[in-house]
Amino acid sequence: MSKIKCAVIGVGYLGRFHAQKYQMLDEATLVAVCDVNAEASEVVSRELQVPAYTNYHDLFGQVDAVSIAATTRSHYAIARECLLQGIHVLLEKPITETVAQAQELIAIAHEQGVKLQVGHLERFNAARLALDPYLHNPLFIDSQRLAPFTPRGADVNVILDLMIHDIDIIQSIVKSRIVSIDAQGAPVLSSAIDIANARITFENHCVANVLASRVSFKTERKTRIFQPTSYISIDYHQKQFAVFEKGDGEMFPGIPNVTHQQSVFEKGDALLDEIKAFVQCIVNDTTPLVTGQDGCDALATAAKISELIDTNLRFRYADA
Repeated sequence: MSKIKCAVIGVGYLGRFHAQKYQMLDEATLVAVCDVNAEASEVVSRELQVPAYTNYHDLFGQVDAVSIAATTRSHYAIARECLLQGIHVLLEKPITETVAQAQELIAIAHEQGVKLQVGHLERFNAARLALDPYLHNPLFIDSQRLAPFTPRGADVNVILDLMIHDIDIIQSIVKSRIVSIDAQGAPVLSSAIDIANARITFENHCVANVLASRVSFKTERKTRIFQPTSYISIDYHQKQFAVFEKGDGEMFPGIPNVTHQQSVFEKGDALLDEIKAFVQCIVNDTTPLVTGQDGCDALATAAKISELIDTNLRFRYADA
């Protein structure tokens, strides 16, 4: 079978890595890179020995699939035209700026019969992949995602930059309709929201508490899941996974036995796994692990949280 001809649109910090991963796959061939910044495009072009473009339209007719790692505000326009050209699209998160834009991309992908995968990278983390066999009726989920400030993600607020990872994971775990959201946050180092906390209540009565900050001196990405007879801890950054379960009998009178198992995974390469999965779903005509609808659902929740915080901030400043 002929290789999938691929290109990367937007080869800044993250897009450069996308391009490198495509060159590592047997099923794909990287045919070009593209960026409106000619210098950035040329740097990656020289590194990987592929043609460089500054206009993504020049890729039409040359490629079967693209990764789009351009700025969030350009996601919709680029992805829309690529999908209409019958090109499979791996679109970095957040999928688009608005839910309406995301819904249109999903519809076009369906009409054109092409794949639309969204780059929620944490779904490919080994610690997250180990979770599924232990899930049964989550009651409470606590997630914390802390990072130092970097201008790289500052084109969006911290909800769309960082928290959206945990929103996507939590919604994929709970699989229930959201009935209420409470949220607070504030700008600290930028004009956008830099720290945010949300409490999400689902129809099945599960509650998730989600904290995201990009004004931390340390990096931390942890999720804790509490179920009727077990507690699960996931450390995405350290690639650690632990399960504590209620066992038979008692350790002491009135205190049940608790079994404990812990796994530490090798560093791995989640981005390579994500891109490999994208190419494989094209080759095998299967559904992407993270669909356009998953990306749209995560965006809808992130947008609601952003709206609530913006409203609270307006009232706070009005009362000051």
